[in-house]
Amino acid sequence: MLPLKIGACLKSSEIADHYDWLFDDERDIELQDFGSYAALNHEFADRIATATSALNGFNGRLGIHGPYEGLDMDNKDPELRPIITARFLKALEAADRIGARQMVLHSPYTRWYQWNRLAKPNYWETKLARVHDVMTPVVKTAEDYGITLAIENILDVAPENRRAMVDSFGSDAIALSIDTGHAHLARRMSGAPPVDFFVRDAGDQLRHVHVQDLDGHADRHWAPGEGEIHWPEVFRALGDCTSQPHLVLELRRKTDIPKGFEYLKSLGLVC
Repeated sequence: MLPLKIGACLKSSEIADHYDWLFDDERDIELQDFGSYAALNHEFADRIATATSALNGFNGRLGIHGPYEGLDMDNKDPELRPIITARFLKALEAADRIGARQMVLHSPYTRWYQWNRLAKPNYWETKLARVHDVMTPVVKTAEDYGITLAIENILDVAPENRRAMVDSFGSDAIALSIDTGHAHLARRMSGAPPVDFFVRDAGDQLRHVHVQDLDGHADRHWAPGEGEIHWPEVFRALGDCTSQPHLVLELRRKTDIPKGFEYLKSLGLVC
């Protein structure tokens, strides 16, 4: 039911700039401090301390964005897959230590997969087996921590592929994330369905949404209202979702968070 409460994606150092808006109304926060090699290795303790300090007194829902650069959960090299698993596990440790109960990871499904999925025997099964090799220990650890992994669409063309992958684990610790900009970009570049169809396909598996706008040419991360996305229909679909996903503005310019919020609020979509 609309309007929906919305929060933001920020680094720990940026929280103070939006403190009252986030803390007074207990809005969702997604921390984006733990995505790099440095953050999960020699800077780990310092980043935990910085995040803990920045979040002091926060009572809203908290998640983090997990690592992703060079860390494809569908990696074909069997010697590299354990490294990817270890990196995801370290990020889960960070999430647990700062009190986050959600971690976003990137989908392995692409336009290449969509166009070639029937070109070879067992293409789906072979890809899924590699994903399970990387992710089974991660899903088990997420279960133990009580953290939900939210798998975000990146280059996905058909949302049902990612949903089927999530289903294959048979665990409440892995669910779906939607990035509105990525979905719209896939529509313009690859013939994907519109953003609201991504939401409706996810249904009650949806646990997290990155809200951003764009022009259909590049991953802009503009404030809502600056691009092409039809926000009323997207939020009608979100309003029908009973799983209460974390809803966060993921904007390139954090100074645009108030503008994006006010635009959606003026349409009666958020509060």
